[in-house]
Amino acid sequence: MNDPGAMRASDAEREAAVELLRVASVEGRLTLGELTERTEAAYSAVTRAELVVVTSDLPQAGQAPMPAPAQAPAEQQGRTRRWFVAVMGDSKRRGKWRIDKPLGAVAVMGDVVLDLRQAEVRSGVVDIVATAVMGDVKIIVPDGVDVDLDGIAIMGDKKVQVVEAPPGMTVPLIRVKAYAVMGDVKVIGDSRAEPVKKAWAAWREQWREMRGELLGEPRHLPPPPLLNRGPHPEQPSAQAPYPHEHYPRQPFDPDQPLRPRDDGRWQERQWQDRRERGH
Repeated sequence: MNDPGAMRASDAEREAAVELLRVASVEGRLTLGELTERTEAAYSAVTRAELVVVTSDLPQAGQAPMPAPAQAPAEQQGRTRRWFVAVMGDSKRRGKWRIDKPLGAVAVMGDVVLDLRQAEVRSGVVDIVATAVMGDVKIIVPDGVDVDLDGIAIMGDKKVQVVEAPPGMTVPLIRVKAYAVMGDVKVIGDSRAEPVKKAWAAWREQWREMRGELLGEPRHLPPPPLLNRGPHPEQPSAQAPYPHEHYPRQPFDPDQPLRPRDDGRWQERQWQDRRERGH
């Protein structure tokens, strides 16, 4: 009898898993980076078992979700916007934070940085108005999202440097309206930003093992530890055998100057000879 988990996943099952991820993000269970990573894994899943792993720690369809926090009416949310302003200074927002309303960024002879990768996004669209006047506005997003950048640039620049998802995928949308006057508005992805530390996730390791077995890839083992080394890998330990014993010893001449080599091993060998001979 065939294993149900080994059966091939259908497009409808992949879309159902992606919708489950989207709902979990709206409920605050996933950050934008986690949502993007799991969405990519769901779309690339081949078997049903892989889809189960991607959503294993989330409430399944039909289960009663936790009560959602009270939200303001849609009309009120449309009139409000959370602002980040820098005038001849810096304004940065990183780490864990919640995005439940449109954002605004204004940089006047200053810098504004909005890092959305670890933010909890309560909707499928993040709306941002960015204004840079002789300043810079940088918006960091996880690779794999869709970015819609619009606006004007006068003696300035507005650009997107994000590895976006292939067409046809249901992924979060980052919509940016940019106004740059002698300034820059940039939307950059993980590949061009300082990486963030990802928390250990059991689903990720299990999913990679399943993918490796399915594709016949060997498991990647960690490299063996260095033996006979001191606290600094560049220097041999005093108790350990000399690591370059395969280099032959040469007659020692105290009047001969040390001859530098590209790798420095010959010079290090002569210093070892002098220590052993008491010079």
